Amino acid sequence: MYILIADDHELFRDGLRHVLTQLDASVTVFEASDYPSAIALADAEPRINTVLLDLGMPGLPWNEGLQTLRQKLPSEVPIIVLSASDDRRHVLQAVNLGAAGFIPKTSSSRVMLSALKLVLSGGVYLPPALLDQSPEHGYADGGGGHDGAASFLTPRQREVLVLLGQGKSNKEIARVLQLAEGTVKLHVTAILKALNVNNRTRAVVAASQLGLTNGEPATAGR
Repeated sequence: MYILIADDHELFRDGLRHVLTQLDASVTVFEASDYPSAIALADAEPRINTVLLDLGMPGLPWNEGLQTLRQKLPSEVPIIVLSASDDRRHVLQAVNLGAAGFIPKTSSSRVMLSALKLVLSGGVYLPPALLDQSPEHGYADGGGGHDGAASFLTPRQREVLVLLGQGKSNKEIARVLQLAEGTVKLHVTAILKALNVNNRTRAVVAASQLGLTNGEPATAGR
């Protein structure tokens, strides 16, 4: 596993490196302390398969820095934001710009490890406080507008969306609903199209707006 830690605080990078050894003893860590060096590493090091990014680094406004990193890296490389802020607007904007997860720096090492494992397995981690927000708060672009689209989902797709809203990976969804993983992927593709979002992280946010993050899907296959 090759992970880029991009954070301008050396002490935090040291602590995070220690946490990552608990995730994978053979992890190789690359470090950057500002956006230009993080972008340069993303360009120069094709082995990087995960990025842990502090939004508030020197060199670029965070939204430009995140967007540039997302463009430089292959789409399958997750960018996981680690931030001292869990401001809802920042979280939603980061998701819109391609973040695959958002972990507050106030999280314990146990929560951080669980969140990293979830994202690396294809799931999504967002601050629970965000997902507890009621649907009327609106989406990152100020729209909302998912309610009508969700009405076009089949009952099975709504079950998949509930589990997406809980951050589960395709493999976990397949196990819960007793479906083939390929079938789950087809459902997820249909859900993204219906909700007019382009990744599962945004689908999780949409599910939370629709009040579907705490639902109880059926467990028997159909």
